Amino acid sequence: MFDFDAPANLLENKSILITGASDGIGKCCATTFAKHGANVVLLGRSLEKLESVYDEIEAINPGKVIIQPVNFSSMHETDYQGLVKSLAENFDCLDGLILNAGMLGLRVPIEFYPSDIWQETINVNVNSVFHLLKASLPLLKLSKDARVLFISSGVGRKGRAHWGAYAVSKFAIEGLMQTLADELEKTSAIRINSLNPGATKTTMRQAAYPAEDPDAQPTPKSLMPVYLYLLSKQAKSIHGQAIDAKEFDPDKYLPLSQ
Repeated sequence: MFDFDAPANLLENKSILITGASDGIGKCCATTFAKHGANVVLLGRSLEKLESVYDEIEAINPGKVIIQPVNFSSMHETDYQGLVKSLAENFDCLDGLILNAGMLGLRVPIEFYPSDIWQETINVNVNSVFHLLKASLPLLKLSKDARVLFISSGVGRKGRAHWGAYAVSKFAIEGLMQTLADELEKTSAIRINSLNPGATKTTMRQAAYPAEDPDAQPTPKSLMPVYLYLLSKQAKSIHGQAIDAKEFDPDKYLPLSQ
């Protein structure tokens, strides 16, 4: 696993928005980034869980966290615009966007996939990403060194039977990342990448593999060196890449074309 000795002030005064921040990898990102000086804005479905994360961060780094419960399955474009407008009232810019929220849907053959769950999964995993990203871009462009991480999956890079809407949504995320990265490469300071965390000890992983021993999987904390590096100045040249956290090696990525 990649290791990175991140300085304590790595994210000092950076403002980072994290979706799906109430649990799992998103929660670990929230607490880790706050420990490294970031102002974090946390979106998640459960207010109770968000409040728990809030309390944890306040104990570490007071005044560095904002929470907002959201339900991506029912939000409209105007809701995203209102959310980002409120962020603009609190921050001069947005330095990072971690698009971590997602739902598993069902693991059944396409032939038997319920249409309502298909639509909800696509709405949460793809449409919410599009709307939040679209609304956030003006604020991201105000940063001198902004980063966007689309959280992907191995089944979004090679299709696998019975992964249905989840796999299709992650393929869409990869396409959105590549399209946006190409659009922004020479027109902004925003660096765009997708990251596949791989098998990790999370609630979603347990739901997908109920017979698996969760303690046999790496913890979200073990992934944080990769996340921190991708938010650091050292990763300035990494753009438009589909990255696998478990095999991450920054030396394999060439500098941006001049």
